[in-house]
Amino acid sequence: MLKYQCNKCEIQKELSKVTMKVIDEIVVNLGTECPKCGEYMQEIEKEFGGFPMLKRTEPTLSNRKDKLWGGVKDRLK
Repeated sequence: MLKYQCNKCEIQKELSKVTMKVIDEIVVNLGTECPKCGEYMQEIEKEFGGFPMLKRTEPTLSNRKDKLWGGVKDRLK
């Protein structure tokens, strides 16, 4: 989660995702406007949950190492 805070009103907001856009040569995060004053909020904290565990389950990838080493061993003999 991304935590944002308004510098004028001290209102805090938590968002799971935002869209960055360049407006008048300034990078802003859309959706982080303050409900009271309309200014863009400043990011104060990021909560990092780590990287997901991804495992590729394609049959060609699981056997690829075996085929690779088998061919090399045959060529070296």
